[in-house]
Amino acid sequence: MYYPLFTLLGCIAGAFTTKYTSKYTAERIKLSTADKTFILLSGFCSAIIFAKLPFVLLSQDVLHNAGSFLFSGKTVLLGLVGGYLGVELGKWFRGVKTKTGDSFAVPVAVAIGVGRLGCFYGGCCYGVETKLPWGVVFPTVDQLSRHPNQLYEAAFHLLMAGLLFWMLKNGILRGQLIKVYFLAYFGFRFLTEFLRPEIDWAGGLSAYQWAVVVLVPIFISLWYRDTQKIRFQS
Repeated sequence: MYYPLFTLLGCIAGAFTTKYTSKYTAERIKLSTADKTFILLSGFCSAIIFAKLPFVLLSQDVLHNAGSFLFSGKTVLLGLVGGYLGVELGKWFRGVKTKTGDSFAVPVAVAIGVGRLGCFYGGCCYGVETKLPWGVVFPTVDQLSRHPNQLYEAAFHLLMAGLLFWMLKNGILRGQLIKVYFLAYFGFRFLTEFLRPEIDWAGGLSAYQWAVVVLVPIFISLWYRDTQKIRFQS
């Protein structure tokens, strides 16, 4: 039950963060309540679907057990991408042209940082064996001291939340904060995959690392497209 508990806590933390940070985006991101609600739900639902997608595709148990689907783990990497896609689709459907990424960056980072603690207490997403003093034994796995990758991730997202808030408050890279967050996480995840006991998928890299290889140029191109639009408009 750790996953739903910390997912709920993460959502609550993200909601409070949204309320606090909205004053820094309110003047630029003016949407009706209906538009905000639709876009938020579109992003949230898409994030959940994409986060669970690998478990649906790879686990026969999940296909036949709704409880397993609801309470099993999730992939943050695809969840972030799914959320981004869902927001963009929601905006397209509602005819919204305003860039909304800055309003999501800090709350999402906070929510995931808190949610990752559920992975730690649930004993999943652990790392490879280590002799470092902060290694953790996960009794449900074995008696080896392992890298607490879940805590590394929680720390990364919460630190990014602080950095993104500072950037938001000071108007740094305005309109691109969600891409800053994504690209930073992609790099972090690529490196920390080497600390996970993942099966090599191809070329000595895991499936998640290959996903990063594909996603990084996509989001860099989206960033470049935005800068070209701004340049053309000015």
